[in-house]
Amino acid sequence: MKLTVNLGKDSYPIYIENNILSQSGNYIRKMYHGKRIMIISDDNVFPLYGDTLIRTLDSDYECHHLVLPHGEATKDFQTLPTVYKAMLEAKISRSDLVIALGGGVIGDLAGFAASSYLRGVRLVQIPTSLLAQVDSSVGGKVAVDLPEGKNLVGAFYQPSLVLIDPLVLNTLKERFINDGMGEVIKYGCIKDADLFSTLESHSSFEDLKEELPAIITRCVDIKRMVVENDQFDTGERMLLNFGHTLAHTIEQHFHYQRESHGEAVAIGMYQITRIAEEKGLTPKGTADRIQQVLKTYGLPFECGLTLGTLTEAIALDKKNLNGNLNVILLHEIGDSYIEATDIQFFDETARLV
Repeated sequence: MKLTVNLGKDSYPIYIENNILSQSGNYIRKMYHGKRIMIISDDNVFPLYGDTLIRTLDSDYECHHLVLPHGEATKDFQTLPTVYKAMLEAKISRSDLVIALGGGVIGDLAGFAASSYLRGVRLVQIPTSLLAQVDSSVGGKVAVDLPEGKNLVGAFYQPSLVLIDPLVLNTLKERFINDGMGEVIKYGCIKDADLFSTLESHSSFEDLKEELPAIITRCVDIKRMVVENDQFDTGERMLLNFGHTLAHTIEQHFHYQRESHGEAVAIGMYQITRIAEEKGLTPKGTADRIQQVLKTYGLPFECGLTLGTLTEAIALDKKNLNGNLNVILLHEIGDSYIEATDIQFFDETARLV
């Protein structure tokens, strides 16, 4: 399956196909005619798939690799000098290529490094987690974290190519499958009631597995359409942030050591929908449907913190513009909207979420 993100000179193809990782050199040779490649990966993914990728490339390219510790803590601003040093030692130039082989952390970190090193080196995304396949590898948002919050230093930097191999998900631990399902459920909530109904109709991820390639394709296609309409996140693309206002603050509070990103998004979607229902901004019963589908796929819906604990970080959130906070709410499942409000939206500071 081929999809194309149409962004004029920044357009690029996305290929979704079983076993495409072992054929990746065929796709890369069509778009890249330089000399050197820097593969950036982590210590979970590279031992599984690094050799497979290099074997498809090393007859035509000089391949270098950097393997970083897995986990959100790696996506720290302080990791960047390590990445830049490795690229310098490999003599990567502006005419060379960076490949991000990994999940969302590696995709974001390698993407930001590629966007800023020598003012920009071409980038290929090969996502290996469900979350990265359905969401973060597409659309060009790349970033690193600061102690004050998640993704506070970043750029819009589109890849030249995205290769998605659903079969690599077979090596993911259950928790990280569930993590990706948080973003899959988000797409159903914001844009596709039929997708949400499909998720409701299954009893577990294992039960859903046969439909997974089609579900990945649908999520990527939704992301593609949204990005084409709003590349720089000033309008419709904000809808992709459903659940993220609370999610980012939950992740930060626990120093990225407790909830994964998808787990935090799951909590954020349910809790903000409960608040919206109470304010009359979302129909009653919507949060219950979200809660039930979260339970089906092993995802949490509460974190045990008070809203007051989280509001300081919310004030620093990128969605907080000129004192106005844009929160994403649901008219109904499959139909989302941007509600322009302020920090007082979360005025029940003693409320447990």
